[in-house]
Amino acid sequence: MGVHNLDAMFNPKSVALIGASNRSRALGQVVMHNLVDSTFAGLIMPVNPKEKTVHDVPAYPNIASLPSVPDLAIICIPPAGVLLAIKELIVRGARAVIILTAGLELVHNEKGQSLQDEVADVARAAGLRILGPNCVGLLVPSIGLNASFSPLSAKPGSVAFVSQSGALCTGIIDWAHMMGVGFSHFVSIGNAVETDVADIIEYLGSCSETSAILLYIESIVNGSKFIKVARKVSRLKPIIAIKSGASEIGAMAAASHTGALAGADNVYDAALARAGVLRVKTFDEIFEATYALSSLNGHALAHGKSKHLTILTNGGGAGVLAVDALSTYGGKLTALSQETMAKLDAILPVTWSHNNPVDVLGDASVERYEQAFKILVDAPEVGSILVMHCPLAVVSATDVAAGIVKVIKETKTTKPISTCWIGGELVSGARRIFTENEIPGYLSPEKSIRGYSRIGRFCRNQELLASEDTAEELGITPDTSRVRTLLDASLAKGVDMLNEHDAKSVLRAYGIPVAETRVTKTPDESAKAADEIGFPVVLKIMSDDISHKSDAGGVVLDLQSAQDVRAAAIKMNEHIGKTMPHARLSGFTVQNMIKRSNAHELILGVSTDPVFGPAILFGQGGVSVEIVKDTAIALAPVNRVLAKDLISRTRISKLLAGYRDRPAADIDQIAASLCRISRLIKDFPAIKELDINPLLADDQGVIALDARIRVETAKGEDGMSCNKSECAKLTA
Repeated sequence: MGVHNLDAMFNPKSVALIGASNRSRALGQVVMHNLVDSTFAGLIMPVNPKEKTVHDVPAYPNIASLPSVPDLAIICIPPAGVLLAIKELIVRGARAVIILTAGLELVHNEKGQSLQDEVADVARAAGLRILGPNCVGLLVPSIGLNASFSPLSAKPGSVAFVSQSGALCTGIIDWAHMMGVGFSHFVSIGNAVETDVADIIEYLGSCSETSAILLYIESIVNGSKFIKVARKVSRLKPIIAIKSGASEIGAMAAASHTGALAGADNVYDAALARAGVLRVKTFDEIFEATYALSSLNGHALAHGKSKHLTILTNGGGAGVLAVDALSTYGGKLTALSQETMAKLDAILPVTWSHNNPVDVLGDASVERYEQAFKILVDAPEVGSILVMHCPLAVVSATDVAAGIVKVIKETKTTKPISTCWIGGELVSGARRIFTENEIPGYLSPEKSIRGYSRIGRFCRNQELLASEDTAEELGITPDTSRVRTLLDASLAKGVDMLNEHDAKSVLRAYGIPVAETRVTKTPDESAKAADEIGFPVVLKIMSDDISHKSDAGGVVLDLQSAQDVRAAAIKMNEHIGKTMPHARLSGFTVQNMIKRSNAHELILGVSTDPVFGPAILFGQGGVSVEIVKDTAIALAPVNRVLAKDLISRTRISKLLAGYRDRPAADIDQIAASLCRISRLIKDFPAIKELDINPLLADDQGVIALDARIRVETAKGEDGMSCNKSECAKLTA
């Protein structure tokens, strides 16, 4: 339902608590305590049939007796009473409900439907919004609302936190108290039967109180909805997510190299990037990201204000550690201009570093720090600045911090500024100053750089968002009729894996060069085909039951004569007949042996994820592709910009750029091939897996030596298996 009625949930004027209690440590008692002890100015209406008052607030025996319609109702009664409470709230006209009760999915009616699903169906029919069930609740500090059973409240701030884990919520709040970090909203969504992560992101995107959104995700059900909403919102404010459950389970059953490599977690990486969301990996990074984004100018870097870093320090060793970390994360130092260097020369001792990092030396006074910092803030080439300080007896760490804050306020800079005051008790006062003034402060050089690089990745995601609205011109007119005929024929036979010849024909129809291939039935036919093609040739087995031919002994390279081809075919049949007696052998393929000494072996592929749909894979190919694992994934569709970004995220991209006497590969042709398979799977959703391995690439272009395609019927909204304008209905 999008944001419909979510205003009643996040900005209520009245709250009813169904199951309010005076019993110590009961769920209804804890929630009531939080409601009353907060600064919420709205009407609070506890519902309890046995109590006259709850927490000194007049109580009501049932929902019907409430003096007014509650904007928000909180339910914390046993599962058996939840459905009736929902129906009564609908009758009263309530618009939003938080269900804290757990276990609704375990209770079933006589038709086998779970109580959780029954509640969701009733709510959707009435337009009632539900948060939960099985959640901690929500907090909106700006209006003093604590509609949760969290043991701690949260201070107001500008970062919203949305979590599928209740336990993580309470841990984050505890940490936030220690660090002085506040939140605009704090939301535990629980089982999310009606209101999901995407709905809440969409609502928070329009909230002026929220400058950044932090997510903890365990799973996403509606991938297309999530990406659509997150893309829209992430253009306005940063979204950072941690996704748990990095697992390769499910990849083992894949029929292609791509299916084996495109595990669910890799696809989540690609999906979050496509949505403009920055993914972090660890619990610590959640805290660091929250702290950075809740600080002054914390999201300026995330929107592309600076890609290079300038470091100001009083310790050369600390500066070196920061530079080492910057190199590890692929960051770059700002090249200071001659004008900036001259200004620094004028105020710093002659022994200063004369470079970036700007080392103002260990005896630096507060005034020296302030002067150097102001020069860097004013320098047009300087973007992000990391100010570091090692505590020394000659100057107070707290005074230096106060001086940095003074310069920031006087210059009114919008440049992203972060700080790293190294130490413990000696620098605690300085850290408090930075926290109070919403300036990020880190405990070590490494953490400082990690925060900078992480937001830099977010910046790159934002840049890519701008290119996604432009469709890619393929430069060819695809032969869709040919592809449709091939897919129809395969599905009509009940075969889901196209043979190599047909798979290559599909690629050729979309402008991807392929090695000439002939299909033969016998060793003699193979020898004759080889004579016609010209030597040397490659001989491969054809079988619907053999996916990886090399592993089965079904590929022989560099055959030089018809006699060699005939002998290899006979031997191949005998070998596979013994080692794989259940495999159905349908013949051979003979293709010309492509010898391009400077070519790289690449893999291009497609795997269809059940949540996010087709994912495109690129990387280093060949028989060792699963061992090397030099691949990257992007969600389809991709255009030329996205394709080149996908290529750049692999190690082999550096080799493709050329080295020593080896010329650079034709990156444009590689990118074009990625765009063409992207268009192919858009036009033909029946294609569920696709492998081109290897795709040879050099300065002469690309050519596919082997291909496999798996298909299945996949009806769309119009009942068609393929794009309506170009494909007919496929029949099995």
